Amino acid sequence: GAASVVVGHPLDTIKTRLQAGQGYGNTLNCILTVYRNESLAGFFKGMSFPLASIAVYSSVVFGVFSNTQRLLSQLRHGDPACTPALADVALASMVAGFVSVGIGTPVDLVKIRLQMQTQPYIKANIKLKPTVPGFPVYRGPIHCFKTVLQKEGIAGIYRGAGAMLLRDVPGYCLYFIPYTFFCGCITPDGCISPNPSSVWLAGGVAGVISWGTATPMDVVKSRLQADGVYLNKYKGTLDCILQSYQNEGLKVFFRGITVNAVRGFPVSSAMFLGYELSLKAMKREQTETNP
Repeated sequence: GAASVVVGHPLDTIKTRLQAGQGYGNTLNCILTVYRNESLAGFFKGMSFPLASIAVYSSVVFGVFSNTQRLLSQLRHGDPACTPALADVALASMVAGFVSVGIGTPVDLVKIRLQMQTQPYIKANIKLKPTVPGFPVYRGPIHCFKTVLQKEGIAGIYRGAGAMLLRDVPGYCLYFIPYTFFCGCITPDGCISPNPSSVWLAGGVAGVISWGTATPMDVVKSRLQADGVYLNKYKGTLDCILQSYQNEGLKVFFRGITVNAVRGFPVSSAMFLGYELSLKAMKREQTETNP
């Protein structure tokens, strides 16, 4: 999980700026603008909080997915180790996506607020000096979390949860199902578990598919969570969709799709590889301890 954050965060920052910011144009222009204005450190804004929380988040997502699969196999076949059916993988993915929102929404909110707080807005309440565009609003992740909690309450911390739910429930289906399918196709017959190269490739392809298709709701989520650094434009998920469509047309929902897809490969490869190798190492250790 930590490896996936370090690998993917610079592109995640670019993706967030393209989706929720203004005046960046295309991906290359966005990269150059961030580098010129904020140097290399600008690409890693807001990384510490996801890095600190990724262990818990990954454990919950993969743990819920794996254990739901085992439970469904137990109920269907009487054997938790039995190969799950496609419907079982889909249901386990949906449950994992639903549960992930509880942990992921506050983490994403803090990350996006920190990524966006130097983004210049055209309109702003310039009477309040701390919230003038270009002036940092938050001193760090803890300060950001406390500030949002004090000003906006629990609802503020979970701003964008509806959009994240609409992104992650189908998103995890298109994450775990392609991974399971491609792993099965690539792994040679007779192998009990996939080899690292199969995991790397299958995880990467699954990440590209999942993040590519999740982009429209990811745009809505990013806009809702970035909203509030300087201004409050959106009343909710539907209002954000309608305002975005009315002001910028259908193409706005595909902002950052290239960055999302490109970023999806290394992030998911690192995530699945770490997951499979960790499991293999722990199983080996367990076998050696209890022969």
